[in-house]
Amino acid sequence: MTFTDLGIETDLVDALASHGILEPFPIQEQTIPLALTGQDIIGQAKTGTGKTFGFGLPLIQRLGTDPEPGVKALVVVPTRELCVQVTEDLELAAKNRPTKIVSIYGGKAYEGQIEQLKAGAQIVVGTPGRLLDLASQRLLSLANVEVMVLDEADKMLDLGFLSDIERLFSQTKPTRHTMLFSATMPGPIVALARRFMTRPIHIRATDPDEGLTQANIEHIVYRAHALDKDEVIGRILQSEGRGKTVIFTRTKRAAAKIVEELTDRGFSAGAVHGDMTQEARERSMAAFKAGKKDILIATDVAARGIDVNDVTHVINHTVPDDHDAYLHRVGRTGRAGKTGIAVTFVDWADMHKWALINKALEMNIPEPVETYSSSPHLYTDLNIPAGIKGRLKSTPIPKVERDAARPPRERTRRDGAGRTGERSGERTERGGERRERGASGSTPSTGSTAAAPAGEGGTTAPRRRRRRRSGGSGGAGGGQQSAAPAAD
Repeated sequence: MTFTDLGIETDLVDALASHGILEPFPIQEQTIPLALTGQDIIGQAKTGTGKTFGFGLPLIQRLGTDPEPGVKALVVVPTRELCVQVTEDLELAAKNRPTKIVSIYGGKAYEGQIEQLKAGAQIVVGTPGRLLDLASQRLLSLANVEVMVLDEADKMLDLGFLSDIERLFSQTKPTRHTMLFSATMPGPIVALARRFMTRPIHIRATDPDEGLTQANIEHIVYRAHALDKDEVIGRILQSEGRGKTVIFTRTKRAAAKIVEELTDRGFSAGAVHGDMTQEARERSMAAFKAGKKDILIATDVAARGIDVNDVTHVINHTVPDDHDAYLHRVGRTGRAGKTGIAVTFVDWADMHKWALINKALEMNIPEPVETYSSSPHLYTDLNIPAGIKGRLKSTPIPKVERDAARPPRERTRRDGAGRTGERSGERTERGGERRERGASGSTPSTGSTAAAPAGEGGTTAPRRRRRRRSGGSGGAGGGQQSAAPAAD
């Protein structure tokens, strides 16, 4: 079966072929012929199996070879990363046509997006919040939308976008062609489909004998200690055949901490999480896709926008909240028919979460094996060379050696001649002045400092201080000796 056999026009087929995409996936085989006829579809398939082209190719083809300016198609996605990814895929397919595609999402300046809309973009890919924002300002009109797609529809429910989705639907005409796509399809999504779709066909492109998890992904689950995880990860990252790797964490703070730790260990890592600016997130994703960084640390929000075919390993630093989140995390590897490895760490306190995931996905791993960085089975399970430790040879130089390697002028500044040295000298002089004042108002037998009258030694009386005196010189002698340099 080829895309041509499915009814896709030659220029679109050629665009895909130029990127090595020659044969359709099962979800594409089942949805494309129906979508070309305008049939409403609920498409369900495992992540990484080509859902974007399943709705994208019919969408582009139905707009025609030279569509008129103005928004004719709307693709709604839950996250910024997925918005960028879907846009890139649609641009790839439509590169031989004048069709214009624009990404509309938050965290980025309005001006560029508005300019593209005014220039006549026919396909809009966007997140609900920014779409409604521009629509409320009358900068985006959905009145002429002929095709509307919800991608990763279940995630939009998780993020609380249901009311926003309903508002977007209400701004389009009832006769539109509607398609919903996702890896999982919970009840609320099906109910939404019945409200806004016309006799939709529910297509499940899965092998009934395959199970819920992808057959081309090897799942390895360890019960690990929190303080040993970084070392275990450092060793896994040196396993034979490892390519690009995605590490998932539960929190933004944990993601930032792991980036810092892996960088210190000599690895090339970047991150994508909510505390980063949109520009920084896009730079990090671009560096990962281009291979400039081969490790990406991400939170669940970014999971569905990571569409990179050569990810070989996914590591769950913490257990996902549920089985759907687990599927979307591990689905970053084993994409486009390739194989992958998914490693999950289960803390002792999270065993109940793992029990629910294991039961829901029928994984038959009720008791993860207790594993440490020195465990022999860690090396055999993940093909790690013997004797490997969790640091690369190119680990950054320790601080003491870094200081020794600095230019003499910089070392001098740090060791006492620059600002640090000046502050040190100022403290010495101030100490001498205090001792001088103490000597002039102290009783030799006790060495205590008398309170200075207001206006003579400052506005406040100096604190009482105990000093050990050497010999029998008393406080006066010591004060005079230290005062001499200050007087100079």
